[in-house]
Amino acid sequence: MRQNVIRSISALACAIALAGAYRKTHSNEAMAQAAGNFLSILPADQQAKATFPFDDKERLNWHFIPKERKGLPLKEMDAGQQALAQALLSSGLSAAGQGKANSIRSLEPVLRDQEKDTRGRRDALGYFVTVFGKPSSSENWGWRFEGHHLALNYNVIKGRAVATSPTFMGSNPAEIKDGPRKGFRVLAREEDLARELLMSLDAKQKPMALLSAEAPKDIVTAANVKVQPLDPKGIAASKLSKKQMDMLMTLVGEYAGNMPEDLEAARMEGVRKGGLDKIHFAWMGGPDRGQPHYYRVQGPSFLIEYDNTQNNANHVHSVWRDFNGDFGADLLMAHYQQFHLARR
Repeated sequence: MRQNVIRSISALACAIALAGAYRKTHSNEAMAQAAGNFLSILPADQQAKATFPFDDKERLNWHFIPKERKGLPLKEMDAGQQALAQALLSSGLSAAGQGKANSIRSLEPVLRDQEKDTRGRRDALGYFVTVFGKPSSSENWGWRFEGHHLALNYNVIKGRAVATSPTFMGSNPAEIKDGPRKGFRVLAREEDLARELLMSLDAKQKPMALLSAEAPKDIVTAANVKVQPLDPKGIAASKLSKKQMDMLMTLVGEYAGNMPEDLEAARMEGVRKGGLDKIHFAWMGGPDRGQPHYYRVQGPSFLIEYDNTQNNANHVHSVWRDFNGDFGADLLMAHYQQFHLARR
């Protein structure tokens, strides 16, 4: 017993020290180190639960609703294991992104009290860590952190290039209406920046952006494994003023900035390579806070969707998708073409 306590304390101290260090190195290296540390502290039965082969179909089985997942849940980990799981999460997010992720989890007790949940459906420890393949500096592997309103998928190809999507963050409630945390909003900037852009549009621009007075009930792409570009409706970035274009890029940057600095830069580079003038911004629903609303930002290679319609427009779903890059599909294809077809 004493040895287990010492082991947990040591792991916790290690995790705290490493969390800061991870942000100072390349994300592929940080992830491999963090995942290796996490797996090393697990006994055999927990390792078996937490790991799958890289090519297992489970790697593509993602969702954001409150349900059981494959993997090892935080609630089955001791304090030291949870600390190293948190360090793994730190390796895949910026400080801002990690703050959002932890705040999303912190809403589960709020929901539990609101719904008088006695079945354990709302649980801040009901989040699962899953590792696919063996963390490596030269082989394909990946990991996932997932639970209610939080789905983070990372795939590392040949130990180097990191794919970061699908990335889903949600918030229920979107705003806490009473109690000691009254007014707290996890995804406030995602809503406020988009509305600020909408309200900046003039009489000619706004009809281009507004698709419908009624918002869809949820994000259009749901939890589909593969997504295709939606109709490029909305206002094209080429129709925006410089100030409005800056506002649009600040909104895109809010999503990209959930990632560590190098992965944020890779996301934004992909956005720019597709052509900024080809990005479209579309809004559906009411323009005022408290009204059901939806927006999307779509470029040739990526899609951001945001929906706040459920629970009297106090329940947010948001997602970043890469049309060819989700789950590292484009990186895997490029590797296959470079190293396998060339040998024929």
